[in-house]
Amino acid sequence: MVARTLNDEAVRTLDGKVALVTGGSRGIGRAIAERLGRDGAVVAVAFARDRAAADGVVERIRKDGGRAFPIQAELGRHGDAAALWAAFDAQIDQHAPGGGVDVIVNNAGIGRSTDLASLTEEGFDEVFAVNVRAPFFIVREGLRRLRDGGRIVNISSGAARLAMPEIIAYGSTKGALDTFTLNLAKQLGPRGITVNSVAPGIVDTDVNAGWLRGNAQAEAHAASLAALGRVGQPEDIADIVAFLASDDARWVTGRVIDATGGAGL
Repeated sequence: MVARTLNDEAVRTLDGKVALVTGGSRGIGRAIAERLGRDGAVVAVAFARDRAAADGVVERIRKDGGRAFPIQAELGRHGDAAALWAAFDAQIDQHAPGGGVDVIVNNAGIGRSTDLASLTEEGFDEVFAVNVRAPFFIVREGLRRLRDGGRIVNISSGAARLAMPEIIAYGSTKGALDTFTLNLAKQLGPRGITVNSVAPGIVDTDVNAGWLRGNAQAEAHAASLAALGRVGQPEDIADIVAFLASDDARWVTGRVIDATGGAGL
């Protein structure tokens, strides 16, 4: 594969755009932030606690000729969306005069590998607060900043359509996120704003590293679940998000894009 840079005219599909990526310091979020940066967007890399990781993503985007800045806001508590946008507003004019945002990617999320019998009320509340409530209010607070013709991409999961009782709460949050996507697409369509979900399957990220990496048997099993016969990579998801963020996807809205490599076919 030939490496692409911001100087390649063919990939500057987001020139003049501003993108916000939550959970942008690692895994799928990092890949999304870096891809949107290569495509020409000014990227706000939102993170909860790991500033060093977020700074690393910003540095890589800038090294590729792009523009980016980190913003910190821990999700899952009341007021988190307002805090995130306040951090965004405090910096945006330095990087994109005039403010505003064109692409919102709700990627941040947490998992709960717990079945119905073991899940606590506290655990239930936490996973819904981060995975559902935070995106809901990030969008609500962001609508006055989101320009007409903008894009919202929610990172869902194949767990929303596949029965996986061992992560029942996590799958339920992603089902709720897909319903949120559907309703937003209807509401925001008159403004030319598209809203879509991207639903990954098993992806080789730090979250899955403990059971996946260095375990040939686990990797082979994970790969066998996908029709394409391999484990997903963060870039597989980032490339789909880049398409949805671009003008090429202007006629796609209210959809859940399966990004599992054909799991469960």
